[in-house]
Amino acid sequence: MGNGLYTMTIKLLIIEDNSDVAGILGDFFEAKGMELDFADNGELGLSLAQAFDFDAIILDLMLPKLDGLSLCKALRSLGCSTPILMLTALDNKSDLLTGFDCGADDYLGKPFDLDVVDARVQALIKRHRGQVAQGVLKFGDIEINIAKHQASRHNMQLALTPITYQILLLLIKSAPNIVKREQIIEEIWGQTPPSSDILRSHMYQLRNQLDKPFKQPMLATVPKIGFRLQLGE
Repeated sequence: MGNGLYTMTIKLLIIEDNSDVAGILGDFFEAKGMELDFADNGELGLSLAQAFDFDAIILDLMLPKLDGLSLCKALRSLGCSTPILMLTALDNKSDLLTGFDCGADDYLGKPFDLDVVDARVQALIKRHRGQVAQGVLKFGDIEINIAKHQASRHNMQLALTPITYQILLLLIKSAPNIVKREQIIEEIWGQTPPSSDILRSHMYQLRNQLDKPFKQPMLATVPKIGFRLQLGE
């Protein structure tokens, strides 16, 4: 089964201490022609993620030496914007929200379906590569530099994860019109939609960056429909 995304070499870092799980993931993605690197503990994973450029990271939550949440938080604080797919046997809302707070982009519970992991990884890489023309988009005092994958408001750079960046990109391209929830989910996750909690968490993170530091909020929720950017009255 060919896929257009894999016509260019993809480099994937798998940080997983369970050798069976790491082996299954490794065999699956190697068969697709991807270049892989592995770490069986958090400290090694952090070192590899800093030393080399990866297209995506698959990160287990429960790791020796440095847990997945701390690793994720450390990478984001160091300016690493590589998309991170978090895998965990823990499956409750608190762990989910904590993972996004630390900078994860997507989440899958164990046991997982390999085709779903594949679809999620593809979606993250596509979004991160930003398959749109280079340039600058503006709405009000929000500005997105597409070439640099950077966003700012009132000349203050926003600390966005790859997914919150892509959501803001969708919103600014449609502003001031509404972007439906279904459209956001389709654009970001494709055919493997997440739970509503995941989208809600990303919108919460985006609002914290985009509106919280400023007097005038710009991100508006349209109940039961979606979201839009708006200028102050």
